[in-house]
Formats: sequence, structure tokens, C-alpha cells
Amino acid sequence: MARRFRGSEEVKVDAKGRISIPARFRRVFESADPDFEARKRAQLIVVYGFTDWTSLRLYTVEAIDEIDAAISRMARGSAERSFLETLMNGLSEEAEIDADGRLVLPQRLREKIGLDDRCFFLAQGDYLKLSTPETHEADLAAIAAAMPALEPGADPLSLLPPPQGAEAAV
Repeated sequence: MARRFRGSEEVKVDAKGRISIPARFRRVFESADPDFEARKRAQLIVVYGFTDWTSLRLYTVEAIDEIDAAISRMARGSAERSFLETLMNGLSEEAEIDADGRLVLPQRLREKIGLDDRCFFLAQGDYLKLSTPETHEADLAAIAAAMPALEPGADPLSLLPPPQGAEAAV
């Protein structure tokens, strides 16, 4: 399994659409790119999704390879496989991090998510979510609103399923 992204950060976007990727996130892209070599450019996949998407997903090469392998195991011609192939292959593009640690986003992708002079990176495990700071705040509010009620002081990790092979608590 590939390294996971952790953390979040707001960064500036310059007039040419260049976004400086924080070093901790660059290291994940580099370590999860089997063809990355010193002084070369790390590759990544930008999934921009359907029209209603208000953020981009930046996947490592290893994460995309795992997803592609899982899609390949699905029934050919199924609606689910068609949907995922369209999303992950048709509504995405390859990109690279330049020598200065920046990602250059095409104008059409910046316009799609309303990106202007600032963007927000939010780690989502095997991908980075890239959005505007305003979209990020709205997304957090929606997640908080949908959160299951926990008893005061309860451990949020209690929401996790039990480990494989463990007996369900009675």
C-alpha cells in the first residue's frame, strides 16, 4: 500500500495557474511514483470529475494503479465499471510536479472549481483534495452536519469496523 497523505494547507496560486505543492505532499507523490528518480519530476493524476464537482482529486501513480486494478476486476459492461472507468480515466489527466515543486493547472480546471489566487489542500488518505478555501469550509460544515451523534467524550474511532477476524462486540 502506498504512503498516505496527512494534513492540510492553504497556498497561493500565481497568475499562470502554478500551485506550490507543500514539501510533505511532494514527498508522497515522489515515493509513490515508481519511475521517479532524483532530479526528475514526480507524476500524478488529476481527477476533475463530473460537472457538479467543486474540487479536484490529486492521486499518486501507485494509488491510481491500485484503483485501475480494482476496476479491471469488475464485470465488463457493468454500469458500475463504466461509471468508474469514465470517472477515473475519462475525467482525469496526467500531470507532473515541476522542478520548483509546483503543479501547473490548466485554466479550464481552475475555472471548473472557481480557483483564483488561493487554494486549499486537504489530505484524504490516498489522494489530496484541491479546492478553494471557501469550498473547503463548506465541505467541512456538510461533513459535520452529517456526522453521527456520539456520546460526549466518546472516541471517534469507535466508528471504525472491528479488525478482520475479530468477533463483533455483544
